[in-house]
Amino acid sequence: MSKVLVVGKGGREHALAWKLAQSPQVEKVYAAPGSAGIKNVATPVDIPESDFDALIAFAKSENIALTVIGPEQPAADGIVDRFRAEGLPVWGPTAKAARIESSKAFSKNLFKKYGIPTAAYEVFTDFDKASQYIETAKMPVVLKVDGLALGKGVVIAETVEEAQDALRDMMQAHKYGSTGSTVIIEEFLEGNEFTFMAFVMGEKVYPMELSQDYSRAHDGDTGPNTGGMGAYSPVPLVSDAAVTDAIENALRKTAAAMVQEGCPFTGFLYGGLMATKDGIRVIEFNARFGDPECEILLPRLDGDLYEILQTLLSGGEPKINWKSDVSVGVVLASQGYPDAPITGHSIIGLSELDEKTIVFHSGTAIKNGEYVTNGGRVLVIARLAKDFAAARKEVYEEVAKIKCSHMFCRTDIAARAKP
Repeated sequence: MSKVLVVGKGGREHALAWKLAQSPQVEKVYAAPGSAGIKNVATPVDIPESDFDALIAFAKSENIALTVIGPEQPAADGIVDRFRAEGLPVWGPTAKAARIESSKAFSKNLFKKYGIPTAAYEVFTDFDKASQYIETAKMPVVLKVDGLALGKGVVIAETVEEAQDALRDMMQAHKYGSTGSTVIIEEFLEGNEFTFMAFVMGEKVYPMELSQDYSRAHDGDTGPNTGGMGAYSPVPLVSDAAVTDAIENALRKTAAAMVQEGCPFTGFLYGGLMATKDGIRVIEFNARFGDPECEILLPRLDGDLYEILQTLLSGGEPKINWKSDVSVGVVLASQGYPDAPITGHSIIGLSELDEKTIVFHSGTAIKNGEYVTNGGRVLVIARLAKDFAAARKEVYEEVAKIKCSHMFCRTDIAARAKP
């Protein structure tokens, strides 16, 4: 029997710990730092994600058989490199490989060099030059900060004025920190946007099922961009031909390009893609499991996640199967999210949920014996069902049981999916 360590504290890490704990090969799952909600499936360890020395010491002292890296920041900062240097088994990308997410300029240049289809773009480090470019650009345009911004450093500007405002926020007001010193301005693409993730080990790519998330805060895709307000899987709107195109020209081509660049990717590769009238286009790649996509995909995984990861790390061929059931997940977020979430409010009703409902804690704490909000995104409520009509009905019935004076959710998750 093996011990596993999950690094992270959000809903994604809760889902990873939940799935890993189901393995008959796993004796115990730890989560560092973990959360109030994760304790039902894993033992929280009071070590920050950024304290690599303490995490390594813990992995050694507990004889951890596998460490799984959840969030993007530790990967970008080199946690995998450190673990490998100590001879510790770890699933995640090196700092160089994590640049596929931590530097959009790196990823865009990689796409150009290896012919990976993406939106036309320009990279700017000078505000005046970027501002001048916007004045003559075809609207709408997409502005992205170069580095990590927790899914929030992207603005779709419909007008020149909106684009200039966004540029000032990024490069002059430093709304997203130093990551806004470099900005990418892209053409706006039209089509069906979806998430296509894969288990990747060098040039070996094992695609997951498709999913689609909702990044805008409010119904009808309105409001500011967030880290994600819900997701569903599979995605009937995307054709089989588009899936094949995505596997060959996006996922596999990118994995091969990373090997060629001397930074082979190991981990969960996240492809944010769009099926356009001209074929697949890559919007972005991330170097970790998507959130909240993780929370609705892992319930559909019909197999042993621990065995899959260990098989991949040893160079073998994993057995990966998916349930035919569809899944829908709804995020409950604190009022004010994403800009200024209001936290510390009691959450009532979790004990009333149906046993078939899957709950992942993204941002909760325990105060006076009860759960309270402790983050922007608070909970993910997920359901599996035979079709989307049933899954949506059931998940929203469950959401209605949860009472909190300062939480909100979107009511249209998976509404665009076919029944």
